[in-house]
Amino acid sequence: MSDCCENNAFDGASPAYRRALIAVIAINAIMFVVEMTAGMLSGSQALKADALDFAGDTATYGLSLFVIGASLQTRARASLIKGVSLALIAMAVLGMTGIRILGGGAPEAATMGFVGVLALTANLTSLAILMRWRDGDSNVRSVWLCSRNDAIGNVGVIAAGGLVVVTESAWPDLLVAALLATLFMKSAIAIITQARAELKTVPICEIALSEEKS
Repeated sequence: MSDCCENNAFDGASPAYRRALIAVIAINAIMFVVEMTAGMLSGSQALKADALDFAGDTATYGLSLFVIGASLQTRARASLIKGVSLALIAMAVLGMTGIRILGGGAPEAATMGFVGVLALTANLTSLAILMRWRDGDSNVRSVWLCSRNDAIGNVGVIAAGGLVVVTESAWPDLLVAALLATLFMKSAIAIITQARAELKTVPICEIALSEEKS
């Protein structure tokens, strides 16, 4: 009966993973500052959206680091918090994009392109660091999904910068921001779904262990 309580998915409890996560947290924190500053100076909604994702990742990766080695219930609850946070970021990006549509004005494409390449380099570095641990429980999996989202978002920002030059319009930037929000929401749903499934196993395991002891 106790077999039902065994979770074979990697839970992050290794010194190597901790070091990798600390490195990725540092990369995300630095890129949040860089990208948000560039987004405000250039007027790019896509850069601001991606910067918000960097900020969210910095906070949630810190939470992931904090709960490593904790019970499955604690780790799953942490993942729920991360999933909800990612969903809130998605809604915030959509709201900011709507406001920008009303305001109008094309962003500075050169800054978008340069910072987009810089951010993509940072995220590809993070993905390379995390490659060994791309599968695991909801806590570990959420880190991989968020890093992957960042890399995809950077490609979108770079493409949007090129299209802004060609079209001389803000619409490519706004469209990429909206697509990023959709991607964030999709990942949030995936993280929440896995975390809820893990939480459902906790009461079953507690009953099984109780029966074994009796």
